[in-house]
Amino acid sequence: MPNILLIFIRNPELGKVKTRLARTLGDDEALRIYHLLLEKTRAAAIDCNAERWLMYSHFLDENDGWNPTLFQKKVQSDGDLGQRMEAAFQHALDAGAEKVVIIGSDCPTLTGAILDQAFAALDTHDLVIGPVPDGGYYLLGMRSLLPTLFRDMAWSTESVRATTLERIAAAGKTVAELPMLTDVDTEADWLGVLG
Repeated sequence: MPNILLIFIRNPELGKVKTRLARTLGDDEALRIYHLLLEKTRAAAIDCNAERWLMYSHFLDENDGWNPTLFQKKVQSDGDLGQRMEAAFQHALDAGAEKVVIIGSDCPTLTGAILDQAFAALDTHDLVIGPVPDGGYYLLGMRSLLPTLFRDMAWSTESVRATTLERIAAAGKTVAELPMLTDVDTEADWLGVLG
């Protein structure tokens, strides 16, 4: 199993997803938008050449539209985002993956072609990253675990990508950058994606 795609999602529950969107649009609209983002993420993942692990935030949901023949369903480990991501990468590598890529569900312009590009980049680089304008990333991939990328990180801040790149360089690793894409966290982001 050379490629594993990790897909981190929140269980789509009213009042528990896209809370920054909900501040201006309300919980019902935030949940509706989140379902649309999940559909886009699912389509991109299906169009990618990898084994797909769907990683739920809280519990397994067998009746959620993610075909269990196409997605292995799992629950994220406990801890902060970094701890959960590190554990997921370790699990995939322990399962025999040669290349592991992680994505969330906030990036509606992500495509299967970009995901395939990420895996291909790992043929010639140690890591791959997909930048977003707010200073974070929509994708991270690697061939072997680099724990420093997940520990003592100020998650959900504009310094995440810069700190990640600094730590990759400090470890003497190479990194490929994918095209900049927009993720959806706020009403302005959503309106920007809609054009």
